[in-house]
Amino acid sequence: MHQNSWQRSSYCGQGESCLHVAASHSTVELTESSDPAGAILHTTPAAWAALVRAVKESHRHD
Repeated sequence: MHQNSWQRSSYCGQGESCLHVAASHSTVELTESSDPAGAILHTTPAAWAALVRAVKESHRHD
């Protein structure tokens, strides 16, 4: 198993509920800082990009 290079979300405050992302050319992995060894979600870069676009678009309509 490869060693992930986790990056913390820039929207994370001082608390323990932060999103961490590790990406490569073929996969994007997500976990939370309160349990980094716990559940890790795996997705494709295309699916991750679509989610980010959808979230950004929804904020424009608020």
